[in-house]
Amino acid sequence: MQFSSQLLENAVQAFAKLPGIGKKTALRLVLHLLKQEPSEVNAFSETIMRVRADIRFCQKCHNVSDAETCAICASPMRQKGTICVVETIRDVIAIESTQQYNGTYHVLGGVISPLDGVGPDQLQIDSLLQRVKEEQTEELIFALSPTIQGDTTIYYIQKKLDGQDLKITTIARGIAFGGELEYADEMTLARSLQNRLPLDRLIPRT
Repeated sequence: MQFSSQLLENAVQAFAKLPGIGKKTALRLVLHLLKQEPSEVNAFSETIMRVRADIRFCQKCHNVSDAETCAICASPMRQKGTICVVETIRDVIAIESTQQYNGTYHVLGGVISPLDGVGPDQLQIDSLLQRVKEEQTEELIFALSPTIQGDTTIYYIQKKLDGQDLKITTIARGIAFGGELEYADEMTLARSLQNRLPLDRLIPRT
């Protein structure tokens, strides 16, 4: 792809670094920005810069936040006794879009995967165990992607919680094993939340 402007080429290369954006799509985006008023482009640039500079992570659940505590954790309308454990921030967004859940969340930041060099110490597991202890949690819902790595993570946390007076469930397997939670449609995800199962039915205790 040949460019008559080095600035244009640099902009296309920058957009092409984004996930799922090829050079042709990047070019369309750059050419679209060139047609906009300078004030609109400046506002767009400022928004992106503020996202990187000002967005924080909630000190309780590790979701994205504008303050030390995210809006979900801070809301008095949320059921604080229920924590939904997810892998990523995208999973929080997917579950929130179903409008079927009114508890809080805990973002692990991934799942245990020894082959990828990801162990329990690389995830937000210790902070989850601390929350369960301090917040008198009544139910822990595991909404991890149904994969070997997801089940391994659930099993590890379950063993760490042995002896706790706590209801532990997992979302129903309306989501195919080996699938990714974020790609499930809203209806399937909503039904999985509503029909969640006791964890012992998924991973028998040894």
